[in-house]
Amino acid sequence: MAKTDPYAALRIKEFNIFLLVRFVLVFGWSMQFIVIEWQVYSITKDPLYLGIIGLMEIIPAFTMALFAGHIVDQKEKRNLLAKCIAAFSLISLGLFFLTWDEIVADWSTKTILYAIYAFVFFGGFLRSFFGPTIFSLVALIVPKKIYPNAATWSTSTWKAAAVLGALFGGFFIHWIGVDKTLCIIFIFVLTSLILVFQIKKKPILNPKIGEPIKESLKVGVRFVFNNKAILGALTLDMIAVLFGGAVALLSVFAQDILEVGSQGFGILNASVSLGSIFSMFMTTYLPISKNAGKKLLASIFGFGLCIIAFGLSDVFWISVLALFLSGATDGVSMVIRQTILQLKTPDNMRGRVSAVNSMFVGSSNELGAFESGVAAKIMGPVVAVVFGGTMTLITVLTIGIKNPVLRNLDLTKDIEAHENEEA
Repeated sequence: MAKTDPYAALRIKEFNIFLLVRFVLVFGWSMQFIVIEWQVYSITKDPLYLGIIGLMEIIPAFTMALFAGHIVDQKEKRNLLAKCIAAFSLISLGLFFLTWDEIVADWSTKTILYAIYAFVFFGGFLRSFFGPTIFSLVALIVPKKIYPNAATWSTSTWKAAAVLGALFGGFFIHWIGVDKTLCIIFIFVLTSLILVFQIKKKPILNPKIGEPIKESLKVGVRFVFNNKAILGALTLDMIAVLFGGAVALLSVFAQDILEVGSQGFGILNASVSLGSIFSMFMTTYLPISKNAGKKLLASIFGFGLCIIAFGLSDVFWISVLALFLSGATDGVSMVIRQTILQLKTPDNMRGRVSAVNSMFVGSSNELGAFESGVAAKIMGPVVAVVFGGTMTLITVLTIGIKNPVLRNLDLTKDIEAHENEEA
């Protein structure tokens, strides 16, 4: 049943609660990011200060990632997630006060701006804990034999919440204003905090509690770099995000190349997200475990082709289709990568492996946007996007040739082994 049932993971009550917690939390986080960007630009009218938002978040998230992974492997996961959510609620509450005119009416713009950056920095610190904690917790909720199905639903939920949160963030700013929107976000976060306690506490599966941090981090990093399947999957995704960052240049294409204005800009953005969500839900019905390595390589190769097609297109509907397909292929690769990580990572190392994953992939989002901007400045937006897609294709071909372990990876044996173990 686990092999054929697309709703296998959803038949587990705690997993449904986990998905609801993740949806509400990511929905609120995505709304908050949009609101912060809007508020910062509103008070400064300088796009440079928008770039600093990403910098303020990525610095603590990247530098704290390995330490966070160590802590996650040492602690009980349900309570750790609850503590992270509680801390995040303080950020939302603080940002609400910073946008409440009755409180900051006499504050200078610089003071408000620095305070916002301080909360964003604290959020980056929390971000380093969220990923490893969630990755580790889901593995303790569902049986190993349905990890692929659980990974699909978890990733799909995250993507849908991120898209809807960003969408409604803009709507709520228009409807009720910035301060009241942040108050609603605070309520969302508190809701997720209440819901997380509906999940039972989980056992700590790490036999080396109290292990020195230095040794723990060495073991985690060594495991990732010695596992060809995991290292190959992370490298592929990192390069695709780093060089395939066409999304960062959508405003340029919408205004100067396709000339479709703000409405077309919204459609271009939505097409990427819709493609991702569509493919993620489709993978619940289509098997991805068999020949997973070849499917991962094929999906990222397809992503590179779509990015090149978008860069070369000057026809709006072709550009929309190319972006939709790029989102679809990216969604497939995300599900396969998460499945590889879940099945190939020992229970006692999930926090550290997820932390390394966040360093590979999470940081490359911000770096990818930076790379796209620099490349567009030097080469022009069209050449920059085509260059990024071409680099993605070269990376896929290189890793496909140089890493036969990933190329020939088949996860059905891992699933069968876990079924026998649990039987």
